[in-house]
Amino acid sequence: MGQYKSMDHATLAKRGFLLGVGLFALGALGELAAHAFVGPLPGWGNLLLTDMEALGILLALFSPLVFGIVLPLVE
Repeated sequence: MGQYKSMDHATLAKRGFLLGVGLFALGALGELAAHAFVGPLPGWGNLLLTDMEALGILLALFSPLVFGIVLPLVE
């Protein structure tokens, strides 16, 4: 019965939140810097940075919920 390792939910929630915040910040700062220094971005560049912002927000919101609340209750 001791073959399964227990997950460290608090660490996973914190790291997921920080990853989401990092993605959001990198996407937002990338868009601001690109528009300031390069000018208008091509479509794929704008889409990439916008998707980074959206995924960062979702990851920062759902990581604490999933790893901090749902998974400890399921185990």
